[in-house]
Amino acid sequence: MAIIRFPVIDPAATGANITRLRRERGLTVRDLQRFFGFEEPQAIYKWQRGQSLPSIDNLYALSELFQISMNEILVPTSSEQQAAACCSNHMILFYDQAQGVWQNFKAA
Repeated sequence: MAIIRFPVIDPAATGANITRLRRERGLTVRDLQRFFGFEEPQAIYKWQRGQSLPSIDNLYALSELFQISMNEILVPTSSEQQAAACCSNHMILFYDQAQGVWQNFKAA
């Protein structure tokens, strides 16, 4: 059985993807700001720079605006990036435990 890696989102690549998708649709940052009802555009700029990710509600709204799935907006990290990702030892231990539970579930 192959080990399934814990999925991790690449914020910088996702931000670049949001920028690309926005531009392809001829939208400005101000257009997104108005769409979301934000008083200032800082949140949009933070998404585009990879400093933060949209909340699940905002990600869903982006997917509806861009007429694509949420998975087409998010960019996963490569396996090399995953190895270097800042996961705590606690998270790694949790992942190992979850894998064991999954293995037991599949065997039952």
